[in-house]
Amino acid sequence: MQTSKLAEGLKGSEIIKIAGEVRALKAKGDIIYNQTIGDFDASIFPIPNELKEEIVSAYHNNQTNYPAANGMEALRESVSSYLSKNLELEYSKNEILISGGARPLIYAVYQTILDLEDTVLYPVPSWNNDAYTYLARNNAVIVETKPENKFMPTVGDIQPHIQHVNLIALCSPLNPTGTTFDKQTLTEISQLVVIENKRRAIQNIKPLYVLYDQIYWQLTYGTTKHYNPVELVPEMRDYTIFVDGISKAFAATGVRVGWAFGPSHVIDKMKAMLSHIGAWAPKAEQMATASYLNQSEAVSNYLKHIKSELDFRLNHFYEGFQELKSKGLPVNAIEPEAALYLTVQFDLIGKKTSNGKILTTIQEVTSYLLIEAKLAIVPFYAFGTSIDSNWFRLSVGTSKKEDISTVFELLKQALTDLS
Repeated sequence: MQTSKLAEGLKGSEIIKIAGEVRALKAKGDIIYNQTIGDFDASIFPIPNELKEEIVSAYHNNQTNYPAANGMEALRESVSSYLSKNLELEYSKNEILISGGARPLIYAVYQTILDLEDTVLYPVPSWNNDAYTYLARNNAVIVETKPENKFMPTVGDIQPHIQHVNLIALCSPLNPTGTTFDKQTLTEISQLVVIENKRRAIQNIKPLYVLYDQIYWQLTYGTTKHYNPVELVPEMRDYTIFVDGISKAFAATGVRVGWAFGPSHVIDKMKAMLSHIGAWAPKAEQMATASYLNQSEAVSNYLKHIKSELDFRLNHFYEGFQELKSKGLPVNAIEPEAALYLTVQFDLIGKKTSNGKILTTIQEVTSYLLIEAKLAIVPFYAFGTSIDSNWFRLSVGTSKKEDISTVFELLKQALTDLS
């Protein structure tokens, strides 16, 4: 029996496919170091105690009926204050929309901004823009970014397409790379959008908007600084819809509290869209988050802790890959800047395994690393790049410090066995 053409054409997740292979190996008794999922092991990275207590308290206080369609006022006020204090972004409670995590908000941006057959530009690798573009029945301009630019798009990547697109989807810090926009690049892109919108205003053409996903902005390391379009080019306020939330910075992926903020006329339409879908964050979690975000000292202490733990893991993985590279093995990595991801390269196409099999595809490379090195990672083609890209995402949210050295012992042996 057939379903709709839309349902039939939706592609499955490569990460889910790899997860199935991981489960099969574990069922046979193998120990697998699963660095695929963009999530946290809650036994290593629990949510803040204060947030947990506030959630429990909210349920004890019977905060269990329908929340307000655009989010509880207390949370929208808390988010407004948090943005002002930490990012110097001034958005009122009525310019903020709460939802059950970031995903419904991104979907609502696509549905609100784009008409059928409109065009969205997004760089790859990037998370799920291909799926959202497909679901919204839009056309895509796909920009494949380069390792020398840390896989972040440049103004040169975007400029040739600027007059022909209706939405630009950007993310910084970027999933899957853990890299960020530098100030100059994001300023140039933002200025380009402003100039284009001045042209469109004269010709009475629908504006060009930017979806700016900054869900990882609080997880930056070292000297890395997070930038956003509105702080760099204030005129971008009219054209930027931000997506944010507690999922990543507070290891609260399952708590499902996210928010969008931007021009009020866009936020109002997104609210109407999501009201029909019912994609609300649970009321108790909303009230808990509102209270927690106001606890500045607790928030600061938690962020200091989780950033230290993630930074330790990212840098030890990075140093491990650099050591393998220094020994002449065909690997590389980009220095981590943010989030919980490390961008790594395995240049193994054409290599021969110990049983005489030649690795001819990235799928075979991925399987080889899983079976021989017990390391599960995600190839960049799962994030929209060409099928022959030999770059991968390694996530550290589930890694134990004491396992890192074992991972590299296994990896070194698996790579040494190739010829």
